Amino acid sequence: MTTFDPSTLLDPPPLEAATLARIEQQVAALLGTDDTVVLFQAEAILALEAVATALAAPGRRAVNVATGPYGVIFGDWMRRAGAEVVDVTSALDSVATVDQVVAALDAHPGTEILALAHAEAATGGSNPVAEIVRAARERGVVTVVDAVASVGAEPVEPSVWGTDVCVIGPQKALAGPAGVSAATVSDRAWALAGSNPSALRTSSLSLLDWRDGWLRSDRTVVPGTPSVLETRALGAALDRVEAEGLEAVIARHEAAAARARAGLGALGLRTWQRGPLGYASVVTTVAVPDGVDGHAFSRAAVAAGGGLVMAGPGALAGRLVRINHTGRQATPEAVDRGLEALHGAVRAVGAGGAVGARPTA
Repeated sequence: MTTFDPSTLLDPPPLEAATLARIEQQVAALLGTDDTVVLFQAEAILALEAVATALAAPGRRAVNVATGPYGVIFGDWMRRAGAEVVDVTSALDSVATVDQVVAALDAHPGTEILALAHAEAATGGSNPVAEIVRAARERGVVTVVDAVASVGAEPVEPSVWGTDVCVIGPQKALAGPAGVSAATVSDRAWALAGSNPSALRTSSLSLLDWRDGWLRSDRTVVPGTPSVLETRALGAALDRVEAEGLEAVIARHEAAAARARAGLGALGLRTWQRGPLGYASVVTTVAVPDGVDGHAFSRAAVAAGGGLVMAGPGALAGRLVRINHTGRQATPEAVDRGLEALHGAVRAVGAGGAVGARPTA
């Protein structure tokens, strides 16, 4: 067993501009796009906020698909920037429909921005992103897709979809670091940001600062102090995905999710998402059994899960748990350990009836 040497993290050499440019190219290849790639030296929540503040402005109208907590917060950022935001919402155990989004777009002519999360790891739902983006693009709307939870677990194809901005984070299915993120930005999105008189400047949230200070420069000097370790870790994660093959990584996640859903049926439990469409592949969310103390069930499942089972966040606490078959844990063995933890939790809280049968492989 190799012992980790923490001294390797100390005093790392500076990040070379060529390394940053190479990783940008890797992200573009991962997503199959020729659009500009922006690397944010922070977790993806900052990238999403930066995009919202670059595009939203007083007098601009946006349709925001809010099927989970990240969709909600993106709409809040656009409102704070002064935009008129129309939310398309769904219950937290379902996802948006194309008809809902089309109705909102048609009811609000002049909409300039449409935003949605592809998958929501908190709820285990995955929106029909390709069809929604197509409908928005047919109406001349600039689209923003939060693919942080879906990239590597489901196909993410911004150029095929026609997405103008696609934000990703490597910390989930790509099994990379949380402290760096990326976005693809189309010419249409750059034009909308560039015409925004209230777009932030001299700010870590400024897309335009990064464009002018790096993308339009000779790219010999990286602006500011980049996240050296996290950026190199992103490069290593992308190298690993390239070696395995993106299609194989996605297939692992899809197989893990299918195994988890089948195992829940053997336990007499059910998925939180109503399905059959809209299941995310990055996690499987599990409804707490009826008639039990939801928080006690969650605590028991998390304690037995060894990091593979997590409680529902925020308003979902006590209502669901999730099996994190994510990244390198997208394996049959990890799913089975998660199911065993749920089996133990069912027994611990005394759920009766069909619930509690031992999971089978």
